[in-house]
Amino acid sequence: MGINSIDTQTGINNYKSGQIKAVGALADKLEKSAAGQSGISQDDIKLKHACRDMEAVFLNLLLTEMRKTVPKSSLLGDQSQEELMTSMLDSEMTKNMAQAGGIGLADMLYRQLRITTAKGNFTGQAPK
Repeated sequence: MGINSIDTQTGINNYKSGQIKAVGALADKLEKSAAGQSGISQDDIKLKHACRDMEAVFLNLLLTEMRKTVPKSSLLGDQSQEELMTSMLDSEMTKNMAQAGGIGLADMLYRQLRITTAKGNFTGQAPK
């Protein structure tokens, strides 16, 4: 493997990462402008973001528990730094997964909580 192929792959990865960020930023701008035109309240937008964050937390817990099932190797010695970097990677990866649509948990939470808040029922009980 030559040096040129490494540089090319790094360039491709950087391009893809920039593309993902640009698409996310565009989606946020479109969502904000659509909210202003369609009458969606700021509370609904905040609720959507909170539900998306909750899905990211759930996915992070899921990924953390899945990683615990993989046997650890003592080839490199102290693994505290590796565990720290892995946890930070998992956190960012699950945020991106939730932003991209995740597993649908955020949408289900949003629909349920929107009904509850629209009826003024903040006790956590299902509306009648």
